[in-house]
Amino acid sequence: MNIELFLADYSNEQYGIDIMTLLQSYALDPMGGGEPLSEYASDNLINELSKRSDAISIICYVDDKPAGLVNCFEGFSTFKCKPLINIHDVIVLNEFRGLGLCQRMLEKVEAIAKERNYCKMTLEVLEGNSAAKKAYLKYGFEAYELDPANGKALFWQKTF
Repeated sequence: MNIELFLADYSNEQYGIDIMTLLQSYALDPMGGGEPLSEYASDNLINELSKRSDAISIICYVDDKPAGLVNCFEGFSTFKCKPLINIHDVIVLNEFRGLGLCQRMLEKVEAIAKERNYCKMTLEVLEGNSAAKKAYLKYGFEAYELDPANGKALFWQKTF
């Protein structure tokens, strides 16, 4: 079995196709919302990502088949006064789970983050996504808190 990871070049047509295939699979999964990407997102995402200097996508191939994807975006820590990397999507197709692909993709993201002098990696995970939580804990992630007396940080949103 041959496993390869690549930092995606959004101008590469095959990477664009593979990113969209993997992201669509994730969107259809209950942990991704269970609904297909909108027509707008499907038609425009790769072009919009290519315009962003803060976007990073890692694609994992197993025997030349797209198997996993991590999409990240640079953020900034005001307390550390340094950039950080937020992992926005982590996808491993069902048929490739159990091969350690998530750990390998996180290693690649961490290597890029250290190379760019980022201060940390962040991500969000659904409470009910036991498999993802287990993978992230194994990699060394933990719930964010400044003081246990004040509790753990919560990820909230307001859509419009």
